[in-house]
Amino acid sequence: MTADSPTPDLHHDPDAHRFSLRLDGHEAELLYSLRDGRMVIDHTGVPEAIGGRGIAATLVKAALDHARRQGWHVVPACSYSAAYVQRHPEYADLVDARS
Repeated sequence: MTADSPTPDLHHDPDAHRFSLRLDGHEAELLYSLRDGRMVIDHTGVPEAIGGRGIAATLVKAALDHARRQGWHVVPACSYSAAYVQRHPEYADLVDARS
């Protein structure tokens, strides 16, 4: 997200295990599952039309921050979330490599 772009509308639907973000008429999402007290990030998807704006990072950060508040460990099963936690060592304490 750039400094001059509008703030996206980020939502968390805990019943659907889904974070979503709407921007410019498109919706990006992060899907997770809960297994044994762990948040497994299964999928992060951003439509090409709104790609390259840091939206996937916003979704993953929101999910990781939520997991921290809940006291959950995280399994970054999708490739983007795995890359994100490698680039952000402040979340290393949450990572649980078991799938």
